Amino acid sequence: MNDFLQKLPQFLGNHAALAALFVILLVALIVMQVIDLFSKTRELTPAGLTLLINRESPLLIDLSAFADFEKMHVPGAKHVAMSQFDPEQKDLAKARELPVVVMDKDGRGNSIRAAQRLVKAGFGKVYTLGGGVLAWQQAQYPVAKGR
Repeated sequence: MNDFLQKLPQFLGNHAALAALFVILLVALIVMQVIDLFSKTRELTPAGLTLLINRESPLLIDLSAFADFEKMHVPGAKHVAMSQFDPEQKDLAKARELPVVVMDKDGRGNSIRAAQRLVKAGFGKVYTLGGGVLAWQQAQYPVAKGR
């Protein structure tokens, strides 16, 4: 260990670009973790969603394209087009006290924006399905087809 500490300054001097890249990546990782810590939405794994469904009966909202929703969706999910998604809608506003899980096909786009809108509208328990419906299917959980 002592030998390592003696050679470290020489290594850093010879490989300044690598050392700088390491520091940048480390800072980026820390920033992402801090942002996630203070986020008011939580990302669920398929197993986490299963636990939530069994314990609290959340409202499941699927924002996938309608064709993708008809091919496969989490059983019990309601399809809502992103263009029609409105947290202030009276039917959705009734569910303000329930846990709400928003998802899309791959978990990359619409679900995150929709979750942020729900938090802004005063919903307390907002979740996204990490990896979307594709992650649910890849975890070999049952999928529903059709409407």
